[in-house]
Amino acid sequence: MTDKKPFEIARETLKQLTVRKLAPTPANYQAIYCEVAGIPIDPPFPVERLRDISQSLPTKTPGQQRQRGLLDSAIGQLSWTGVKNALMAYGGFSPPAPDPVSVDARSAVATVSDPTAHSSSGSPALTPEFFEQIARLIEYALPALGHDDARFNEQTQSLLKAMRQPNADAVAVKLMLGNFGHRLSFAAEDQAEIKQTLLKLLHLIIENIGQLSLDDQWLKGQIDAVMTACSPPLTLRRLDDVERRLKDVIFKQTEAKGHALAAQEEMRQMLATFVERLSQMAESTGAFQGKMEENARLIEQAKSLTDIAPVLKDLVGATRNMAHDSLTARDELRGMREKAQTTEAEIAKLHRELDRVSAQARHDPLTGALNRQGLDEALERELSKVRRQDTPLCMALLDIDNFKALNDKLGHATGDAALTHLATVAREAMRPQDTLARYGGEEFVLLLPDTALESGIEAMTRLQRELTRRFFLAGTEKVLITFSAGVAQLGSNETGHDAIRRADQAMYLAKRAGKNRVLGA
Repeated sequence: MTDKKPFEIARETLKQLTVRKLAPTPANYQAIYCEVAGIPIDPPFPVERLRDISQSLPTKTPGQQRQRGLLDSAIGQLSWTGVKNALMAYGGFSPPAPDPVSVDARSAVATVSDPTAHSSSGSPALTPEFFEQIARLIEYALPALGHDDARFNEQTQSLLKAMRQPNADAVAVKLMLGNFGHRLSFAAEDQAEIKQTLLKLLHLIIENIGQLSLDDQWLKGQIDAVMTACSPPLTLRRLDDVERRLKDVIFKQTEAKGHALAAQEEMRQMLATFVERLSQMAESTGAFQGKMEENARLIEQAKSLTDIAPVLKDLVGATRNMAHDSLTARDELRGMREKAQTTEAEIAKLHRELDRVSAQARHDPLTGALNRQGLDEALERELSKVRRQDTPLCMALLDIDNFKALNDKLGHATGDAALTHLATVAREAMRPQDTLARYGGEEFVLLLPDTALESGIEAMTRLQRELTRRFFLAGTEKVLITFSAGVAQLGSNETGHDAIRRADQAMYLAKRAGKNRVLGA
């Protein structure tokens, strides 16, 4: 390396650029400067090529997306170390441990070893309480990650133990947290994949049940409802709905199976009786045939009318017995046929009744929303949650504006379609945890958990705007559906139906105020 001073090297560099007639580009200046200074030339940082490589990497999982983001950041900072660490983590390798004598590590060690150390904002940094909060956060997240990965569990316990040491080593904890975060991303991706696979298996089982019951139309509706309920996104509320619907399916299957088995047993008994009667008729016919042949032989051997008289008396008696047995068998077979027809009609009636009861148990058959019974059950669940977690709950009651005029003008079929349209738009605009129920006629109730009064009013206003964007088509005619709504937040000592009544009163005031508006109770 030359002993020249930097300004001398710079002056000589500019002179050489002029002598050699080179363009004063950064690359040419760097090359001449390193030559004059006698230092090796570092190759330029290949930003564009590295960005091309980054763009070609897959980002199918959250872990891959995160690592590519780190890679892009390292490229933007022209950091070879950052590029190296990001690529190693992307390939599943842990990044190298940080230099224990780095500035960050030294400051972290100083902070932990010195209880009086403070962050730039003036508050204590890296205190045992801070480490304990992180440890609890990790423990809260563990149930969602499962316990199947023994290596991950061991790594977690080691990290928790290190963080709960009286004088935790910040350098060691930092390194362990980095490795834990890397491993955590893969564990979370595994759990997400497991969830998706289990959901696919559930769908496969439900589809198979439906295929095994092709002739049972009453069951097909329940299967379709279960398939809809267990579609993503899954929440505890939706899983409760899946459980209830599956119980309905199981109940209907059990009832139908029991009656079908009873009908089969009854048919089996009737068939056995029929075969027995046929056998008896065959025996009677055989005996009658034998008696006829015997009497014919006696008649042929008779020499006078006196000899023929007892033979004829015996023949008449056998004929009468045969006729009586035939009539008895005919009556019994006719009774069995009528009984079989009655049993078949009863089973068909049972299926229709099961279908009607199941369809109307909790859901409105026209709109698919909950009916009054389903609303009562949903209210009970929400009230239990409110009492347990002390969270707000809003009830909204909406009534379609000018619905009678719509029915009179376009017909009741169009009115029914309008109700279905509103229910569809409402379900799509609602959150997964919200509940929609048809309260009666053109009235609907929405349960909005974890929602205060102002937020409930905003939610209903958003639904109004959504209806203005999505016109209802009556044939080729666009019909704008509007509604008036009242919203009430559940009081501390109030029942669900009391809150709905207050929402109903607010809805009535909204109607009186000009319709197509939302008022709070």
